[in-house]
Amino acid sequence: MTSSEREYMQSRQRSLQRKQKLIALIGTIGFGGSMLFTLVPLFKSGLQQQNQPEIIEVESAEVQLKAQEKGYQSVLQREPENLTALEALVNVRLQLNNTKGAIEPLEKLVKLSPEREDYQALLEQLTAI
Repeated sequence: MTSSEREYMQSRQRSLQRKQKLIALIGTIGFGGSMLFTLVPLFKSGLQQQNQPEIIEVESAEVQLKAQEKGYQSVLQREPENLTALEALVNVRLQLNNTKGAIEPLEKLVKLSPEREDYQALLEQLTAI
C-alpha cells in the first residue's frame, strides 16, 4: 500500500468513526428523551394521586359526621329524651367543632341525668368558651 492509500483509509476510518459516534449520540438522546416523556407523566400523576386521598378522606369524614348528626337529630325528633342519641349528637358536634350546637343537647343531658358529673363539667367548659 502506498502512503496516499494509507492516508485515504485512515481518513475514511476516522470519518466512519465520527459518523458512528454521532449516530450513537443521537440514539442516546432519543432514548433518553422518550424515557423522560414516559416517566415524567407517571411521576406527576403518582404525586397527584398521593395528595388526593388525603383530601377525600378529610371530606368524607366530615360528610360522615354530618350524616351521623342528621341521623341523631331524626332519632331525637321521635324520642326527645333518648340519652344515647343526645350523647352521640354532642360528640358528633364536638368533632365538627360546633361547640354552640353541642350545648343544647348537653343541657338536656344534664337535666335528664343530673347525677352525671361529666356532663355538668363538659357543659361548664363549653359555656366558658
